[in-house]
Amino acid sequence: MVRGYNNRYYTVGIFYYGGGKMDIKEILSRCDHTLLGVDSTWEQIRALCDDAMKYQTASVCIPPSFVARAKEYVDGRMKICTVIGFPNGYSTADVKAFEAADAVKNGADELDMVIDVGMLKEGNTEGVLDEIRKVRKACEGKILKVIIETCLLTDEEIMTMCDIVVRAGADYIKTSTGFSKEGATFHAVELMKKGVGDKAKVKAAGGISTLEDAEKFVELGADRLGTSRVVKIVKAGEA
Repeated sequence: MVRGYNNRYYTVGIFYYGGGKMDIKEILSRCDHTLLGVDSTWEQIRALCDDAMKYQTASVCIPPSFVARAKEYVDGRMKICTVIGFPNGYSTADVKAFEAADAVKNGADELDMVIDVGMLKEGNTEGVLDEIRKVRKACEGKILKVIIETCLLTDEEIMTMCDIVVRAGADYIKTSTGFSKEGATFHAVELMKKGVGDKAKVKAAGGISTLEDAEKFVELGADRLGTSRVVKIVKAGEA
């Protein structure tokens, strides 16, 4: 047994906190191991892929410019996720659709697109629905996650987006880019799960810094976690 973050303890394969426990492999299997910094280099992306393959995360989430190289590098051993309209979301729908098609051509298995938050704020819900549908068409057969940037939305707007995401045929609704003023919150994930039910899945992303938080998000209904810190915590525990 080794000491983890916040003085919590875990043993090989099992993370203990309070009176509960979750298998670390289960948490890792839900993680999109992520690196999206503007200064990211291929050496960093390659190391990210190596860690993802070692710890068997759900995917690596990386900038579009690295997709083709990463796809070749992992050689079928790991899913490649990338981002569309990232991080601000105010590209036009046609541009986002082109980005999606290009990402698929380069080998992306999953795509996380950012909505036009301003369009939603103006009440143009049909416009938001249309842009998601265009991206959905451009990446048909691949997993599509829709980033709604919950920190900028009211609860009512979050629920509106749950309905739109389901109507557009996306696979996931996702909390955050991690580049705005706040990342995922327990409240937002709980609300999103209530809003989509079993018609779509939920991804929590941004600011997930502890295993306790990761497990809590899963308990609240998150099927995926966008984070690099879970792998770092496990590596630190091994060390």
